[in-house]
Amino acid sequence: MAIRNIRELGDDILRKKCREVKEVTPRIRELIQDMYDTMYEAQGVGLAGPQVGVLKRVVVIDVDGTPYTMINPRILEADGEQTGSEGCLSVPGKAGAVTRPNHVRAEAWNEEMERYEVEGEGLLARAICHELDHLDGIMYVDKVEGDLYEVGNAEDEDEE
Repeated sequence: MAIRNIRELGDDILRKKCREVKEVTPRIRELIQDMYDTMYEAQGVGLAGPQVGVLKRVVVIDVDGTPYTMINPRILEADGEQTGSEGCLSVPGKAGAVTRPNHVRAEAWNEEMERYEVEGEGLLARAICHELDHLDGIMYVDKVEGDLYEVGNAEDEDEE
């Protein structure tokens, strides 16, 4: 489909709360495909609607070859704790230490508007929390412990 421009820190749209998706229209399907194309092109593991300038509660995630399209997602359960390096496609070249739950269970709707649940640990749990934060205008830089630091090679970091 199309590679969309990724909005970067400082763009007001990244701080806005997204609207719920009421139905999956052809435009929403196109958005989802474009989000996957954009995420893969940028070598990320997740992307949320506001990062491509669309204030809709849509997230795409792929941390291990299993893509998740999450429409109107929400976390049902979170436990444990992990602290690790986190990056973001909207904050290129930077990373920082963030503490997130080590395990999450979330619900979402797929492209057919069928409800499903996803459960993840480690990087998948981190990606779900990171991307769902974007839907409420929260960015990982708000949660960084200490300072952001420069990353030499984005492939070495968990870019979300």
